[in-house]
Amino acid sequence: MNLNQRVGQLLMVGLPANDPVGGYAQLIPYAVGGVFLAGRSSTGAEAVGTAVTTLQLQAISTTGAFLHVAADQEGGLVQTLTGPGFTAIPVGLEQGRLSTVELASQTAVWAGELAASGITLNLAPVADTVPAGTAATNPPIGASDRQYGDDPQAVGTAVNTVVIALQGAGVDATVKHFPGLGRVTANTDTSDQAVDEQTTVDDAALQPFAAGIQAGATAVMMSSASYPELDPDNIAAFSPAVIGGLLRDRLGFTGVVVSDDLGNAAAVADVPTGQRAVAFVAAGGDLVLTVDGDDAEPMTSALIARAASDPSFTARIDDAALHVLISKQDSGLLVCT
Repeated sequence: MNLNQRVGQLLMVGLPANDPVGGYAQLIPYAVGGVFLAGRSSTGAEAVGTAVTTLQLQAISTTGAFLHVAADQEGGLVQTLTGPGFTAIPVGLEQGRLSTVELASQTAVWAGELAASGITLNLAPVADTVPAGTAATNPPIGASDRQYGDDPQAVGTAVNTVVIALQGAGVDATVKHFPGLGRVTANTDTSDQAVDEQTTVDDAALQPFAAGIQAGATAVMMSSASYPELDPDNIAAFSPAVIGGLLRDRLGFTGVVVSDDLGNAAAVADVPTGQRAVAFVAAGGDLVLTVDGDDAEPMTSALIARAASDPSFTARIDDAALHVLISKQDSGLLVCT
């Protein structure tokens, strides 16, 4: 792969879930490695599967590799795909009350539906622990009951179970939102004031993430909140200390580090679009997620421009692309010629 193709593998760009094929043409020049089905679709599994097959045929003919096709299929309010062939998934809090056996069984069903529709990457499970009595003041997670519970050990057990069940059914899992959104009082989608003043490198709230990593999760999604005890200068997604020092070195994660949305999120609104991608990759991130298809051009241009002036950044691009390509190889998304 040349530099442009390697950079393309680092981008996961949003397409409308109810019509993903219509928007893909504008992404072809950038050889993006992944697409995210954004918004909601109630068209059902057969229609989604047909659309994904069309996307994959276009991708393999233009880039030589299949796409990672991602969806937010957590449950409750966060379920991208509904309609015939997709089971209504309960909120995380209800899932967390199931026995391990029942949670594994149910997740295998939901994952099987995704796999049959061509989804390769689920942006789940949620590993955030919301302390007891604080859900109402935790907009991103607790207010919608997205968490599995309020005890890190119990949440970790659920995360481990879901990762194993998802990946056992052929859908890669994404443990999110590292190092945790359970203590913030603002939502990074709508505010730049999401701050966790408590989390430290040996915090119990990291246990669910460790459990997901130990279960073999393909990806970990970075939070875009601030964690002053971990890095007083950068949000987690732009922090070498959090990505490299904590996630990679301390927790031993070797898979794909994916961002939360760097397109429309208020947490990064003051950073130029292209520089969001550069900052994430420079900090150790691998897969830049943006819900906005128009971001492909500025993000690609910024990554290539930085590589042209900084050999060490080129090496970082190569490392990130390798992480993505290994995940694709493991999922049967690469074609050997």
